[in-house]
Amino acid sequence: MNAPTDLLYTDQHEWIRVQGRTGTVGISDFAQNALGDVTFIDLPAVGTVLARGAEACAIESCKAASGIYAPVGGKVTEVNAALTDDPGLVNREPYGKGWLFKLAVADPSDLDRLMKAAQYQEFCAKEA
Repeated sequence: MNAPTDLLYTDQHEWIRVQGRTGTVGISDFAQNALGDVTFIDLPAVGTVLARGAEACAIESCKAASGIYAPVGGKVTEVNAALTDDPGLVNREPYGKGWLFKLAVADPSDLDRLMKAAQYQEFCAKEA
């Protein structure tokens, strides 16, 4: 699955889609594939203030447990409650219904540190 071009990516395989000052965060297809079947997600609490690079939540799969990090700093405004009952959404729709949380972006300049889709594709090619 090609990385959508409207997203920005971290080297930890998180993505963010920014609309106005709100960022929707998830993990990439590359990351969900490496994790395997996701069985549990410990989402952050709404209202949590995250620094860029801070651990935001944790994902458990049949293979491993992994931390998910905030691609930018901000305050969590919403979590994807559907993942509580169906964490496999992350596997089936990592760029759609499998998003993890939304945050109010504190400093838009944090976005300049992230990879665009083409850069991320190259990064993943080296990791494979």
